[in-house]
Amino acid sequence: MAEFFTQFLLTGILLCGLLLHTVSQHGARVDNPSERPNFIIILADDVGWGDLDANQPEAKANNTPHLNLMAEQGLKLTDFHSPASTCSPSRAAILTGRYGLRNGVTHNFAVGSVAGLPLSEVTLPQLLQEAGYYTAMIGKWHLGHNGPYGPTHRGFDYYLGVPYSNDMGCTDIPGYNLPQCLPCDTPGPQVLRLKRSVHEACYSKVGLPLIENRSIVEQPLNLWTLTEQYKSAAARIIQNASERRQPYLLYIALAHMHVPLAPPLSPDATTSNHPNDGRVYGASLREMDSLVGAVKGTSDDTDKNNTLIWFTGDNGPWEQKCQFAGSVGPFIGKWQTSRGGGSAKRTTWEGGHRVPTVAYWPGKIPANTTSSALLSGMDIFPTLLSLAGVTPPRDRRYDGIDATNILLRGEHSGHEFLFHPNSGAAGEFGDLQTVRSGKHKAFYITGAAEACGGATGIQQLHDPPLIFDLERDKAEETPLDAGTHEHRVVAERVARGREELLWDIATDESVSAADYRTDKSAAPCCDPSQAVCRCHAPGRGKELTHRKRRTQM
Repeated sequence: MAEFFTQFLLTGILLCGLLLHTVSQHGARVDNPSERPNFIIILADDVGWGDLDANQPEAKANNTPHLNLMAEQGLKLTDFHSPASTCSPSRAAILTGRYGLRNGVTHNFAVGSVAGLPLSEVTLPQLLQEAGYYTAMIGKWHLGHNGPYGPTHRGFDYYLGVPYSNDMGCTDIPGYNLPQCLPCDTPGPQVLRLKRSVHEACYSKVGLPLIENRSIVEQPLNLWTLTEQYKSAAARIIQNASERRQPYLLYIALAHMHVPLAPPLSPDATTSNHPNDGRVYGASLREMDSLVGAVKGTSDDTDKNNTLIWFTGDNGPWEQKCQFAGSVGPFIGKWQTSRGGGSAKRTTWEGGHRVPTVAYWPGKIPANTTSSALLSGMDIFPTLLSLAGVTPPRDRRYDGIDATNILLRGEHSGHEFLFHPNSGAAGEFGDLQTVRSGKHKAFYITGAAEACGGATGIQQLHDPPLIFDLERDKAEETPLDAGTHEHRVVAERVARGREELLWDIATDESVSAADYRTDKSAAPCCDPSQAVCRCHAPGRGKELTHRKRRTQM
């Protein structure tokens, strides 16, 4: 009898341990797991932390009224960071929950890229799709546009958008700094320019394509009607999924702020009639905000209490665009700017990766709340899977954390360490050269990013690292004295954390390598016989001809 009781007790302890392990692995979930939530992820391109009015109410800009309302009705995350400071690496990390050194994507793909996000990587939409979710994407992909690298091969049931950035191709009715088709110097509507133009010639003479699923439906696309097309597509996706009573993931990647559009001028107008005083950027910001409002409104009208909307950015403002770039708020990276060079996009200064972030879920996320938890875009991956009750593959290692308790329970414990990779400034692509730990941030390398006006900071190595206290010094102006006890303690802590992560990546058998080769024939082209691949298909989703299929998504 005693032996039976002992065995019974041990079994009970084992079961309790397994239960606790499961809870710790997946975190808190929705109260009714059988009612799987819908997810809407909105990723804004090149948006600044200060572009969200709710982050700088004293500015009274009134550019983001819909996002302001969403923040009032939900949770504002003030210490949220993009996983990288440029497009492709940030998107890859968000969709895989892994740093670029693991998923292989450390810098941007091009118009002529033959590949994209490595096929060995498992994406968030793939996992949700396998779990019964309807998955759709609208907007900028920028993770490879050829064959198996396109969105509909990476887990999305439906796709409508542009395969890369809106300045990586020509258009018939260009806005600010967007090349016109064809050739670039053809006389036509005047275009507002920078004080110092950074694109004197075409980035690409291939027309900017609009792709639906795997077919080009318009090339070059009309950027001036794109927002309305996105609104209509989003409404259709949300409503159809609701009617089918099927949970869905809708990923919307907006490029409004990447190269903001300027109002086209009349043939007899001059640029002096339309001063470049920031109104162009503000107008683009308001247009993006209106799209967010439209999506939120449709969601609220269909399944309001069972839908999480998560708005964030892919990286900070493109500083070299001068008055056509966004606001970093107080995070100006003054140590760097005082020595020349930029401190926003492409850099590991706060302005390059601290992004405006709002999470909204009526009845689940407490309204009008703010969290300063240290979080990253990589956390979207494990958090959404946890909420959906989906376990990620166990054959790979992840860098994101489950933020469910931060969103739903008001907890504030985020990352112990957050690493910021080089995204095109100083150092090697993907190198985890800056480390955040609590209120401290340590730089091992600085410089080499272009600022407005063309100045580029000199690359500098720092041993011991340059350390800032972000609580006292948001502008990152004055580093800690290297001779102080505080500096020594922080330097030892971040060095240990960095070495442990690098060792973990070095021993990770699931590390992928991206293929960055390019070929002119890889550019998406509806009709190669046309100078800019002109295509204005009368019907949506029409497959390309056999001759053209080698370049379709």
